This record gives sequence, structure tokens and C-alpha cells, in this order.
Amino acid sequence: MNKVLMAALGGTVAGVLISTQLVGPLLAQEGGPNLEVYQQLDMFGDAFERIRGQYVEKPDSQKLIEAAINGMLSSLDPHSSYMNAADYGDMREQTKGEFGGLGIEVTQADGWVKVVSPIDGTPADKAGIQTGDIITAVDGKSLSGLSMDQSVDMMRGPLGSEVVITVVREGVQEPFDVSIIRDTIKVQATKGRLVGNTVVLRISSFTEQTYSGLEAELKKAAEEAGGLDKINGVVLDLRNNPGGLLMQAVQVSDAFLNEGEIVSTRGRNPQDNERFNAETGDLIAGKPMVVLINGGSASASEIVSGALQDHHRAIVVGTKSFGKGSVQTIIQIKGEGAMRLTTARYYTPSGRSIQALGVMPDVVVNQPAVDPNAVKPEEEEAPKQISEADLNGILSNDSMTEEEKKQLEEDRARVEDTAKLRGEDYQLAYAVDILRGLEAVSK
Repeated sequence: MNKVLMAALGGTVAGVLISTQLVGPLLAQEGGPNLEVYQQLDMFGDAFERIRGQYVEKPDSQKLIEAAINGMLSSLDPHSSYMNAADYGDMREQTKGEFGGLGIEVTQADGWVKVVSPIDGTPADKAGIQTGDIITAVDGKSLSGLSMDQSVDMMRGPLGSEVVITVVREGVQEPFDVSIIRDTIKVQATKGRLVGNTVVLRISSFTEQTYSGLEAELKKAAEEAGGLDKINGVVLDLRNNPGGLLMQAVQVSDAFLNEGEIVSTRGRNPQDNERFNAETGDLIAGKPMVVLINGGSASASEIVSGALQDHHRAIVVGTKSFGKGSVQTIIQIKGEGAMRLTTARYYTPSGRSIQALGVMPDVVVNQPAVDPNAVKPEEEEAPKQISEADLNGILSNDSMTEEEKKQLEEDRARVEDTAKLRGEDYQLAYAVDILRGLEAVSK
């Protein structure tokens, strides 16, 4: 048997990434025969045979066994579950960054399917699905009483086909339907851009391409700015990032750290205890950082934000993260299926577990709610403010060269661009302002 460590949300996935990290073989389970356990297994066998022999219709034995295994696992915690051969194959494909589906990460809450986060640019994201949405029905059929796997199966379907999901959203009085066209999800895990002289690196998931993408996007943005020495810092945007590959989270953290622990895992068995440490080398040579998180930032995202926060390497801004601090192991079992089993908790460098608590930002900044149905008033052009420069016969400014005046105008334009950004993404604008403030103080 092989096992795979997961540093993702660990909930069931509806066309979304799941994280994996290949590790060594399972050790043999300890302990000899236990009479009480065997008696209970005999009771299970008796029930199984009675169902097979006396149920009103002939049941599918394989489905009965799979349901029994999934029942055992799902009774442990929200993240343990059984994957049949098809689901197991889908999971392995998803880590490559291209797969079919809606583009949402979901978990189970109070018997319903809850959206952890939509993935950037996917059909679900474009349709307006938000973190925290509750999905109550698919194509008019209620999800009440269904398992997570059954609910997710209802959302799956051929590429190009339509699915209508019924959504309950906080702040919206009535449930509403959202039509989504299933599509191939091609995830660009990392995107970079320059805002003023700040590099913004958006990581939407931790796939096999995340770290290499981060390096490439950072280099590209720095070159656009005129070199690494021309930027004032980096904003690492991990909002609505449900997690992904553990080692990718370690590499992203290590990209900005020179030493020290990044994350540790501790479980019931010694083989589940691991510690990951940073190696020398900071891609941005110690320049200031801000990490953006919210309630959709889970697991691997929390590993990165927790590590950079504990090492005082970055200022964490936004709202409290999801709080998924457990590690799942993918264990292939007899047949072609596998089980996702919670085997350890992970801890940030300071030794804190974020399980059910989340990472608390250093600066709490809420994203203003936007009502998609609200009618925006026509923007009135503000009257031009008269300044000294508009008056006739003014004295010239003899303290600055023409080059310095040009630089001043460029700096002013960057500040105005950030002001415009507040209307589009308040949290990101706040993060950029923090780095500009730190730059001003350092000068």
C-alpha cells in the first residue's frame, strides 16, 4: 500500500484541486488479534448477509461495501472519506492543474454543501459563486440527506453541459438559482502584476506549477518595474485559496525565508511526525511583504500565512482564515479505490495549531459587501480643484530639476492608481498602502 499526505482543505471536491504528497510505505499496524473487534466484525458480516439476502430488491454488494467504508470514515471527521476508483483517478489528475468541472471547493456543514472557495476564472467564479454559499439543490433536486460524495456526483457531468444549483447566501433573503456550464478547468495557480511599484502575486491554489509560476511571475513583474531594487515589496494574495500540495506550500514559504521551521506535523504514530525547515535564500532579498487571507484561505494557505506571520516576515491582512489544521493521508486499499484518512495535525513554527481557529490577521480588514443587483449611480465628474499651478504669473519651482519633477508626477500617478483600486478591491489596496507607508518610513 502507498500513502499520500494532503495539505488541502480535505473536503470533497466538485471540480477542484486536492493536494497530495507521495511518501513512504505504510508501516504494519500494531497490535495482535482483538477478540472484541472480531466479534463486532462478525456482527457487520451478519448484517451484510441479511441485507443481501432479505432486502426487497437485490442490492449491489460493491456499493454496500463502499457505503460501509465511507460511513466509517465520515463518522470520524469532515475530511475523512472513501474514494472509489473513479474519484481516486480524478484526484490524481486534479493536482496537475487541469480538469473538468465547475471550479469550486466544497465541504459539508450542518448537512448541507458549503462553498469554501471558487477558483479564479472558473465557471463557478464567473457565475458569481462566493465563499460561504450553501448549495441546497442541483437541477431542482434537494441535497438534503445525501452524503457529500452523492452531492458532488450530482454536480458532475459532461463538459459543456449545464447544471443549475440552488444557493442560499447570507444577507440574501431568498434562495436563488445559478446556471453554470461545466468546462475544462485550467488553473494558472500563480498570477503576478505590478501595482505602482508593488508586486502582487495571486496564488489561487497549490498545484505542481505553483512555485515555478511564482518564480516566473515575480521575475516578470520585477523586470517591468526596472529591477528588484525598484519595487517596494510584495503582496502575496492567498484569499479564497483552498490549499493544495504540501511541498508547494513549503516551497512558497521558503521562497521568502532564510532559516527556521516552516511547518510540522504531529500524529498518533511516529511516522506521521515531520518537520520542514527553510533553506537560505530569499527571492526578494528581505523586502517587506503583506499576505492577504480570508475565510476561504484553507490548509496549505494557512501553512504559508502562519509561517510568514510567526517569523515576522510578513504582515497578514484581511479576515480570519478557514481553520483547517489537519493532515489527510491518501491510502490505497484493496481494489482500485483509496481512503482519505486524517492522520495528523499541523503546527506553525511557534507551535500553534490553527485547527478550528484559523490564522488571525495582524490587521483585520473586511472587504465591503457589493450588492450585484444594486444600480450604480452615474458618476459625476468632480469639479477641478484650483491650485497654485493654475494661477497666472506664478513663481517657478527652483528646488527641483526637471527629472525630479517627472519622478514626482510618476509617484503621484501611482498613488492615484491605488486610490482607484480601493473601489475594485479594498483589501488589496489596503495591502499596497501598507507597503507604500513602510517605504516612506524607511526613507
